[in-house]
Amino acid sequence: MTSILGRLDLRPVRPRDKREPHRVASTLELFFDLVFVVAVSLAAQTLHHLETEQHVVVGVGAYLMVFFAIWWAWMNFTWFATAFDNDDWLYRVTTIAQMAGVLVLAAGVEAAMVHSDFTAVTWGYVIMRLAMVSQWLRAAANSPEYRQTALRYAAGITLVQAAWLLRLLLPEEAGAISFVVLAVAEVCVPVWAEHRQVTPFHNHHIAERFGLFTLVVLGEGLLGSANAIIDSLKDTEHIVPLVALAGCSLLIVAAMWWLYFATPLHSRFGTLRQSLTLGYAHYVIFAAAAAMSAGIEVLVDFHGQETELPAVASAATLTVPVAVFVLAVWLTAVRPSATAVANVVIPLAGVAIAASALLPAAEIFTAALLVVIVATLVVTGRDGSHRSAGSITKE
Repeated sequence: MTSILGRLDLRPVRPRDKREPHRVASTLELFFDLVFVVAVSLAAQTLHHLETEQHVVVGVGAYLMVFFAIWWAWMNFTWFATAFDNDDWLYRVTTIAQMAGVLVLAAGVEAAMVHSDFTAVTWGYVIMRLAMVSQWLRAAANSPEYRQTALRYAAGITLVQAAWLLRLLLPEEAGAISFVVLAVAEVCVPVWAEHRQVTPFHNHHIAERFGLFTLVVLGEGLLGSANAIIDSLKDTEHIVPLVALAGCSLLIVAAMWWLYFATPLHSRFGTLRQSLTLGYAHYVIFAAAAAMSAGIEVLVDFHGQETELPAVASAATLTVPVAVFVLAVWLTAVRPSATAVANVVIPLAGVAIAASALLPAAEIFTAALLVVIVATLVVTGRDGSHRSAGSITKE
């Protein structure tokens, strides 16, 4: 086997050292994330258009379904890479094949969300997942100590992908129910695969990867803020509310970033149960952050009088995702190490942010409440700013 690998210039897919010092995201991982920028952006844009056209409930439901495919494919690649990334040419080619699948999925986002046609999304998703199966088979062949786990992953993923393809044959009425069933099956595969032998995930590396994807989804909010400024320059009649929205949007995104990175996440990746819980919670965190950007765009349309969506509903497209993000980050990351004061202020502020949709200029109240959260973290010494670059590197 070794001689064959040598002739092909392949490295064995062996487990990485989970205590490897200075482990950081590779350039391939950062390159991989770029295609997800495209997919997330298209999902957020389509959600914005559906909400503006007053299809809020349908739009949010479709968005959550599409975003599951985006998030789950990204997270599974990340989980495998933290344990088995060997960076040989075949690993790179397989990763690029997964990127091709993401682009196919992204191309089908609008059809899926607007017309309930999940054909392209499904095929793009299956391409990504079957490429991941080949990676697990390589791990099974080269890492005897993790062979059973790797084969369980390969078998479980393959079976569920066949079910996704069969789902395309079902009538549209069964779409939502069948999607939920298969999504549950997907998230159960790691639980089943790892329950006897847990793959050697690198705490610092995987925490960094989650943080980097958080920056990707928050970046969509910055785009919304920029669009508010652009529209204000074109529409001088509504320049004041649009400029105010742009400023509030920047404050909102900055405060969300501050809250997320206030607490190092690497210590939360302990047992398999803790790691999966934190990883699965990021579906809510990522989806809420990307939906926030759609809410900013909806409010741009509202202030420019380009939508007939009522004021409260327009505001809720921003305030509800922000509130969900705040509460999810607080529950999963901030709460265990925060002070008693912070653990009262943050959840109360999160609920108040959601309720601020009922008030005029909801974006101003949302930004103000987020500033209160950040100020609370700073005053209580739990904002993360006390950690220097050197200490972060050493952690």
